[in-house]
Amino acid sequence: MSLVSTDWLEKNLNKVKIFDATWTMSKRSPKEEYLKEHIPGAIFFDLDEHSDKDNPLPHQMSNSDYWTRMLWSFGIENSDQIILYSSNSEIFSEYRLWFNLKYFGHDENKIKILEGGFSKWKKENKQITSELPKLKEVKNYKVKENKSWIIKKNQIEENIKKKKFILVDSRISDRFEGKIEEPRPGLKRGHIENAINIPFKDFVNLENNTLKNEDELKELFNKKNIKYNDEVVFYCGSGTSCAVNAFTWNKITGKSPQIYMGSWSEFGKK
Repeated sequence: MSLVSTDWLEKNLNKVKIFDATWTMSKRSPKEEYLKEHIPGAIFFDLDEHSDKDNPLPHQMSNSDYWTRMLWSFGIENSDQIILYSSNSEIFSEYRLWFNLKYFGHDENKIKILEGGFSKWKKENKQITSELPKLKEVKNYKVKENKSWIIKKNQIEENIKKKKFILVDSRISDRFEGKIEEPRPGLKRGHIENAINIPFKDFVNLENNTLKNEDELKELFNKKNIKYNDEVVFYCGSGTSCAVNAFTWNKITGKSPQIYMGSWSEFGKK
């Protein structure tokens, strides 16, 4: 079970660790919103803050030493059950934190997405707070990095010729087809050669931010003639929204999620 309901979380608030992983491309301030209201006990995860600052590309994975020390500072242990949510994030950024945690070796059975996120939680009049959690540093977390899950640009270029894996572009179709300008400056329009487009929002019931049912999820891949034994790599603008696709692929096939982290921010440079 990779998803949990709001009712389940309400009953288990004191038994889990919770992250508000809201990130957005709009001018909103997720951190300020979190300080005003969040699920009790939730820790704020800032994707920009905890990505590799030495890399000019956005949202690249930090190194294992940084990740370990960050989790220490949050008081996270390997045995913790971790629940992830976002608050009206148009890219469902909690799925990217799911990928990060899984990539660095947290037990996949102990990482769950809150169905419907914070908006569903609030709509049901469940408890919210502005009180910050009291974090106690614990220095015993150990990472186990799954480096093969992050695909590099040279592998993408090689795959254009050899077609060893299927490349799925998770951006909206207008960006994939080059009909609109990219939101980040300095990038071309269009997509990587041979890529297949399955927009990440197709996996979600947008009226309540819940994941579609398993049959609907499978059909999204079936329509593109992607078989469950295929090797599939996902990309988007900066390796963030495509985590929705990677999560879904892992959920319905059990196969390891693979992301081209540089994504179009790297490949689409003018």
